[in-house]
Amino acid sequence: MRADPHDAHATQSEDQSVPRGFPPGFGRGTGEADAVLLLRCLLGISPRTLHRLVWREGSASAAVAAIAAGSGGSARDRDWLATASASAIRTQLAEAGARFARPGDPEFWPALLRLNDPPVGIFCRGRTLSPEHRRVAIVGSRRPSAVGVEVARTLARDVAMAGLVVTSGGALGIDARAHEGALEAGGSTVAVLGCGIDRDYPATNRSLFREIEARGTLVSEYPPGVPAEPFRFPARNRLIAGLSIGVVIVEGVASSGTRSTADFASQVGSDVFAVPGAVTSSLSEAPNALIRDGAHLIRSAEDLLDDLKIERTQRVVSPEGLPAAEAAVFGVLERAMMADDVAAAAGLSLPDALGALMGLEMRGLITGEGGRFRTTLEGAQAGSPT
Repeated sequence: MRADPHDAHATQSEDQSVPRGFPPGFGRGTGEADAVLLLRCLLGISPRTLHRLVWREGSASAAVAAIAAGSGGSARDRDWLATASASAIRTQLAEAGARFARPGDPEFWPALLRLNDPPVGIFCRGRTLSPEHRRVAIVGSRRPSAVGVEVARTLARDVAMAGLVVTSGGALGIDARAHEGALEAGGSTVAVLGCGIDRDYPATNRSLFREIEARGTLVSEYPPGVPAEPFRFPARNRLIAGLSIGVVIVEGVASSGTRSTADFASQVGSDVFAVPGAVTSSLSEAPNALIRDGAHLIRSAEDLLDDLKIERTQRVVSPEGLPAAEAAVFGVLERAMMADDVAAAAGLSLPDALGALMGLEMRGLITGEGGRFRTTLEGAQAGSPT
């Protein structure tokens, strides 16, 4: 059962004195909405301490007042609140092309409330973080092996082909390859950042972030201007887990952050999966240990989908993450069609339609034979993943 932010009898967290979720009415109403935004921008108080404070005070507005009065938070927080303005923060968000979602909003995934230290809100850029999407996280080492790279990319591609959204952390290595695999398949992906929603970290992934913003969603717990710092990444990992119905560990050493992501998945009730590796490889330490401790062993996306109980009849390709021309073409291919018929049906010029057909064929979504093009999967259809 998912915790309800409006349920005063929410289930208890590990700290038995503090319920999960947030108090009834939290964030509802203009004054409360501004207060939640201000709380989320505080940098001198941990999410767990803030969660306890909100329950002690009973509302976001009361929590802000308590911090301003010195009965919560830090001196840094009090100094910041003295001049902070919710409207000014919203202007910053608009300039960054970002938006804020608080508990109860459509983009705030309810499973986040199962965390022992849930975020009071999240920032998003790009496409809407739909509550109807099923997301699977694929995470692993920043320094993967060649095999790990191929496994991550292939898993992500096949998961996206099945109509699911791939979640990861936007980092180098496995994370980046997972995002790329989903996009290559024409699917959608979510990158959870360990820095401000307006930052590109690592900078070497800047072009990838631009593509994710155009065809997927960037998510962060941090407002504009917040730099990437080491302690923010474990906190980010709990959001990756909370946004996903399952977490797949591809590679990682025993002490890596990938293990923490799996631990958070267990906390919110998401399934944990791991790809086994050679016992002689340090990169196999995390997945092999997880399998020993009860994680699902998977060899392919087929194993993953079966374990998630996603029936074959439910597996449909979605063009949600495709470039516009390719999405238009894919959406009209209900039967084998000639290129000029495709162009007419999609409302494109013939050269644009041919370019889109070539792109779809390279992604493996369609095939051409005898001048006619058709989708490669029986039952493939346009539409958002459900």
